[in-house]
Amino acid sequence: MATAKEIEARLYDWAPQSTAESWDNVGLLVGSGAREVKKILVALDITESVAQEAVDVGADLIVAHHPVMNCTWHKVQNILDDTVQGRILTLLIKNDVAAICMHTNLDAAEGGVNDQLAAKLGVFDTIPLNEEKIGRVGTLSCEKGLEEFLAFVIKSLGCRGLRYRDGGKPVHRVAVGGGACGDYIEQAIALGCDTFVTSDLSYHDFLDTQGLNLIDAGHFSTENVICSAIKDYLSNAFPKVEIVISTVHQDVIQYYM
Repeated sequence: MATAKEIEARLYDWAPQSTAESWDNVGLLVGSGAREVKKILVALDITESVAQEAVDVGADLIVAHHPVMNCTWHKVQNILDDTVQGRILTLLIKNDVAAICMHTNLDAAEGGVNDQLAAKLGVFDTIPLNEEKIGRVGTLSCEKGLEEFLAFVIKSLGCRGLRYRDGGKPVHRVAVGGGACGDYIEQAIALGCDTFVTSDLSYHDFLDTQGLNLIDAGHFSTENVICSAIKDYLSNAFPKVEIVISTVHQDVIQYYM
């Protein structure tokens, strides 16, 4: 039977720890490396509902994209049951559920978040958007009008809605960036893109950018594409381990039109 440490090592074969951003926290973050794993729950985030789902379905390990603890923006100073993070960690520890998180290293990895996003959107012949290999740039098989492409993005990613700015161009050469990649707008323009699909764009991103169709398809929708890829990868690597994708974790952002 596979251990949590063996599963972590196999995930690092796909997405090496050295490719994670310096501020990031990846790998086995909760539990013992010696923990024997018979069942894995895969999710984008380890929320309270996902942690409870892991307990309810009898999972020994959660493999998630976003780190559950110790990132720059959310340092763990204590574990108390009057905080969301404290309740999540307490629930995992009490029920002996381990947690592995693969974040920016899986963004950069071949076949990782950004390759999955590009494939979902029909973007082919891709190259990295930047030196850190975050994001991808490629082309559609045929040019599309912006309105047609917007509908395609919603259908392909299961978005509840999206925000966009019309850059005045048809869609053919496309940059994608799973999650918050607004910092890479200039790189997309420099690489000749007419369209950039990402998330978490600011007012000034939309206001100041010209000559580029900007599409904010949501953080969850642009990254949740990785869950099925994680399941497939681990199923091939550990055929005796049962692997399921979370059914309770959904995009928390709703749209009122």
